[in-house]
Amino acid sequence: MELLKDRVALVTGAGGGIGRGVARRFAREGAAVVIAEIDPDSGARVAREVEELGGKALFIQTDVLQKASVEAAVAAAVDQFGGLDILVNNAFVPTPNVLLEDKTDEMLDQTLTSTVKACWWAMRAALPHMRTRGGGKIVNFYSIDVDIGAWLHADYNTAKAAIIGLTRSAAAEWGRFNITVNAIAPTAMGATFHKLAAEHPGFAERSAAMRPLGRCGDPEDDIGPVAVFLASDMSRYVTGESFHVDGGLHLPGYNSRPAHVPVREY
Repeated sequence: MELLKDRVALVTGAGGGIGRGVARRFAREGAAVVIAEIDPDSGARVAREVEELGGKALFIQTDVLQKASVEAAVAAAVDQFGGLDILVNNAFVPTPNVLLEDKTDEMLDQTLTSTVKACWWAMRAALPHMRTRGGGKIVNFYSIDVDIGAWLHADYNTAKAAIIGLTRSAAAEWGRFNITVNAIAPTAMGATFHKLAAEHPGFAERSAAMRPLGRCGDPEDDIGPVAVFLASDMSRYVTGESFHVDGGLHLPGYNSRPAHVPVREY
């Protein structure tokens, strides 16, 4: 359909999982895609995949913990393709899954930096280039974990809640530049899913059964199209919104309490 023909998109964390799925879907819709990824092997591999799909690609090694690296990725997109139309903030650096009382300041700093600050840096770096193009599309990533207060993810939940505040603030202020800013709360069969499925027999089946649609999402075919919608002119009158793309998992939610943690402790 080429809904993104002649558009330039930058996707952070595009070397695997949902980021890879979005990058591939964008390529199928005609976009030139910048793969902003810290791992050189996976980043280069996805860039080749994009080109095999007939799209234009650029891999730029990007560390979302470093402001200069994030800004360099945006600059590389503009240098290579002449501008920037679409920004997808997907990457983050995970910390160990431990209880809130065991999370360290260092863990919190890492999560806030790789999630909130990286998103902030990328958006602000993209702004002048989007204004030059007469507008732009920003897609940030939220999480169902915030809604349910997922155990062992206190730092991540805190950061993703902040993403909603940033998304709405930018949507309110940057609408005057014809820039839309929205958020997706996805669940899909990314790297973490496959790791858990390999380590815990039956995990994939139980995960699918929790969703009203009865299946787990595919990064490219289930998450990707929603990202395309938000990155295309189809969503020209949509901004400041957050979308659950999870097969309906947000309706029942889920109990994330670890089995070893008692209900009451004194």
